[in-house]
Amino acid sequence: MSQVSQVRPGLYLSGSDPALRLSVLSSRSISLVVNASGLQDLVYPQMEGLSVLNVPLQDQPHAPLKLYFDLVGERIHQNRTGRTLVHCSAGRSRSPSLIIAYLMRFEGLSLRRAHEAVLEQRPFIRPNAGFWRQLMEYERSLFGRNTMRMVSTPGGVLPEALRLPEDLPEALRLPEDPEPAYCLNI
Repeated sequence: MSQVSQVRPGLYLSGSDPALRLSVLSSRSISLVVNASGLQDLVYPQMEGLSVLNVPLQDQPHAPLKLYFDLVGERIHQNRTGRTLVHCSAGRSRSPSLIIAYLMRFEGLSLRRAHEAVLEQRPFIRPNAGFWRQLMEYERSLFGRNTMRMVSTPGGVLPEALRLPEDLPEALRLPEDPEPAYCLNI
Protein backbone atom coordinates (compact mmCIF):
# COMPACT_ATOMS: atom_id res chain seq x y z
CA MET A 1 0.00 0.00 0.00
CA SER A 2 1.54 3.28 -1.08
CA GLN A 3 -0.76 5.51 0.96
CA VAL A 4 0.38 7.38 4.07
CA SER A 5 -2.36 7.84 6.66
CA GLN A 6 -2.27 10.48 9.39
CA VAL A 7 -3.69 8.91 12.55
CA ARG A 8 -2.99 11.87 14.82
CA PRO A 9 -1.12 15.14 14.35
CA GLY A 10 2.49 14.04 14.01
CA LEU A 11 1.67 10.31 13.85
CA TYR A 12 1.54 8.54 10.49
CA LEU A 13 0.96 4.97 9.30
CA SER A 14 2.03 3.36 6.02
CA GLY A 15 3.46 0.36 4.26
CA SER A 16 7.17 0.05 3.46
CA ASP A 17 7.24 1.80 0.07
CA PRO A 18 6.35 5.32 1.26
CA ALA A 19 8.67 4.99 4.28
CA LEU A 20 11.64 4.58 1.94
CA ARG A 21 10.95 7.72 -0.11
CA LEU A 22 12.73 10.94 0.78
CA SER A 23 9.82 13.01 -0.55
CA VAL A 24 7.40 11.33 1.89
CA LEU A 25 9.67 11.66 4.92
CA SER A 26 10.80 15.22 4.21
CA SER A 27 7.36 16.59 3.25
CA ARG A 28 6.01 15.40 6.60
CA SER A 29 9.17 16.29 8.58
CA ILE A 30 9.42 12.73 9.91
CA SER A 31 12.05 12.41 12.65
CA LEU A 32 11.28 8.84 13.82
CA VAL A 33 10.51 5.81 11.68
CA VAL A 34 9.24 2.67 13.40
CA ASN A 35 10.05 -0.20 11.05
CA ALA A 36 7.69 -3.09 11.84
CA SER A 37 8.19 -4.74 8.44
CA GLY A 38 10.39 -7.48 9.87
CA LEU A 39 13.11 -6.41 7.41
CA GLN A 40 16.06 -4.87 9.20
CA ASP A 41 18.13 -4.26 6.07
CA LEU A 42 15.89 -1.53 4.64
CA VAL A 43 17.81 1.55 3.54
CA TYR A 44 16.10 4.78 4.51
CA PRO A 45 16.88 8.12 2.87
CA GLN A 46 19.63 10.14 4.51
CA MET A 47 17.94 12.87 6.52
CA GLU A 48 19.41 14.87 9.35
CA GLY A 49 17.80 13.94 12.66
CA LEU A 50 16.03 10.81 11.34
CA SER A 51 16.14 7.83 13.68
CA VAL A 52 14.81 4.33 13.03
CA LEU A 53 13.44 1.84 15.56
CA ASN A 54 13.30 -1.74 14.24
CA VAL A 55 10.63 -4.20 15.36
CA PRO A 56 11.99 -7.51 14.00
CA LEU A 57 8.77 -9.54 13.69
CA GLN A 58 6.88 -11.18 10.87
CA ASP A 59 3.12 -10.81 10.40
CA GLN A 60 2.31 -14.16 12.01
CA PRO A 61 -0.35 -14.75 14.69
CA HIS A 62 2.25 -16.32 17.01
CA ALA A 63 4.73 -13.40 16.69
CA PRO A 64 5.15 -11.72 20.12
CA LEU A 65 4.26 -8.16 19.06
CA LYS A 66 3.19 -7.39 22.65
CA LEU A 67 6.86 -7.35 23.63
CA TYR A 68 7.14 -4.12 21.63
CA PHE A 69 3.94 -2.31 22.71
CA ASP A 70 5.60 -0.37 25.53
CA LEU A 71 8.93 0.26 23.77
CA VAL A 72 7.29 1.58 20.60
CA GLY A 73 4.66 3.55 22.53
CA GLU A 74 7.31 5.22 24.68
CA ARG A 75 9.41 6.15 21.63
CA ILE A 76 6.38 7.63 19.85
CA HIS A 77 5.45 9.51 23.03
CA GLN A 78 9.01 10.82 23.49
CA ASN A 79 8.97 12.02 19.88
CA ARG A 80 5.65 13.87 20.15
CA THR A 81 7.39 17.21 19.48
CA GLY A 82 8.57 15.61 16.23
CA ARG A 83 6.75 13.43 13.75
CA THR A 84 6.64 9.65 13.63
CA LEU A 85 5.92 7.23 10.79
CA VAL A 86 5.08 3.66 11.81
CA HIS A 87 5.20 1.18 8.95
CA CYS A 88 5.12 -2.52 8.20
CA SER A 89 5.03 -4.17 4.78
CA ALA A 90 1.50 -3.10 3.80
CA GLY A 91 0.36 -0.94 6.74
CA ARG A 92 -2.45 -3.38 7.53
CA SER A 93 -1.50 -5.51 10.55
CA ARG A 94 1.72 -4.92 12.52
CA SER A 95 1.95 -1.13 12.29
CA PRO A 96 -1.75 -0.48 13.01
CA SER A 97 -1.50 -2.85 16.00
CA LEU A 98 1.43 -0.87 17.40
CA ILE A 99 -0.43 2.41 16.95
CA ILE A 100 -3.56 0.96 18.57
CA ALA A 101 -1.45 -0.08 21.57
CA TYR A 102 0.05 3.43 21.71
CA LEU A 103 -3.41 5.04 21.68
CA MET A 104 -4.59 2.78 24.49
CA ARG A 105 -1.63 3.53 26.73
CA PHE A 106 -0.94 7.19 26.02
CA GLU A 107 -4.41 8.49 25.12
CA GLY A 108 -6.35 6.21 27.46
CA LEU A 109 -8.56 4.85 24.67
CA SER A 110 -10.17 1.44 24.97
CA LEU A 111 -9.14 -1.14 22.37
CA ARG A 112 -12.46 -0.65 20.61
CA ARG A 113 -12.05 3.14 20.43
CA ALA A 114 -8.36 2.95 19.46
CA HIS A 115 -9.17 0.52 16.65
CA GLU A 116 -11.98 2.78 15.44
CA ALA A 117 -9.63 5.79 15.48
CA VAL A 118 -7.05 4.04 13.29
CA LEU A 119 -9.69 2.43 11.06
CA GLU A 120 -11.25 5.83 10.42
CA GLN A 121 -7.96 7.09 8.97
CA ARG A 122 -6.92 3.85 7.25
CA PRO A 123 -10.03 1.78 6.38
CA PHE A 124 -8.15 -1.31 5.18
CA ILE A 125 -6.31 -2.22 8.39
CA ARG A 126 -6.69 -5.81 9.53
CA PRO A 127 -4.53 -6.95 12.45
CA ASN A 128 -4.13 -10.72 12.45
CA ALA A 129 -5.96 -12.79 15.08
CA GLY A 130 -2.83 -13.24 17.20
CA PHE A 131 -2.24 -9.50 17.35
CA TRP A 132 -5.89 -8.97 18.33
CA ARG A 133 -5.43 -11.39 21.22
CA GLN A 134 -2.28 -9.58 22.33
CA LEU A 135 -4.04 -6.21 22.11
CA MET A 136 -6.88 -7.61 24.23
CA GLU A 137 -4.37 -8.80 26.85
CA TYR A 138 -2.77 -5.35 26.79
CA GLU A 139 -6.14 -3.63 27.20
CA ARG A 140 -6.92 -5.83 30.21
CA SER A 141 -3.53 -5.04 31.76
CA LEU A 142 -4.08 -1.30 31.26
CA PHE A 143 -7.76 -0.99 32.21
CA GLY A 144 -8.72 -4.20 34.01
CA ARG A 145 -11.32 -5.19 31.43
CA ASN A 146 -11.86 -5.82 27.72
CA THR A 147 -14.05 -4.09 25.16
CA MET A 148 -13.44 -6.76 22.48
CA ARG A 149 -13.48 -10.54 22.27
CA MET A 150 -12.59 -13.11 19.62
CA VAL A 151 -15.45 -15.07 18.06
CA SER A 152 -15.46 -17.96 15.59
CA THR A 153 -17.25 -17.23 12.34
CA PRO A 154 -17.44 -19.03 8.99
CA GLY A 155 -14.81 -16.52 7.83
CA GLY A 156 -12.43 -17.39 10.66
CA VAL A 157 -11.77 -16.00 14.11
CA LEU A 158 -12.68 -12.31 14.23
CA PRO A 159 -12.80 -9.57 16.87
CA GLU A 160 -16.18 -8.44 18.14
CA ALA A 161 -17.00 -5.50 20.38
CA LEU A 162 -18.41 -6.53 23.74
CA ARG A 163 -21.67 -5.11 24.96
CA LEU A 164 -21.12 -3.50 28.33
CA PRO A 165 -23.57 -4.46 31.06
CA GLU A 166 -26.15 -1.75 31.68
CA ASP A 167 -25.38 -1.88 35.40
CA LEU A 168 -21.58 -1.66 35.06
CA PRO A 169 -20.34 0.40 38.03
CA GLU A 170 -19.11 3.87 37.10
CA ALA A 171 -15.62 3.05 38.42
CA LEU A 172 -15.26 0.31 35.79
CA ARG A 173 -16.37 2.44 32.84
CA LEU A 174 -13.76 4.06 30.65
CA PRO A 175 -14.22 7.77 29.91
CA GLU A 176 -15.42 7.14 26.36
CA ASP A 177 -18.12 4.61 27.32
CA PRO A 178 -21.25 6.79 27.38
CA GLU A 179 -23.47 3.77 26.70
CA PRO A 180 -23.17 0.07 25.97
CA ALA A 181 -20.97 -0.85 23.02
CA TYR A 182 -22.35 -2.04 19.73
CA CYS A 183 -21.33 -5.27 18.02
CA LEU A 184 -18.62 -4.90 15.41
CA ASN A 185 -17.25 -7.69 13.25
CA ILE A 186 -14.56 -6.96 10.71
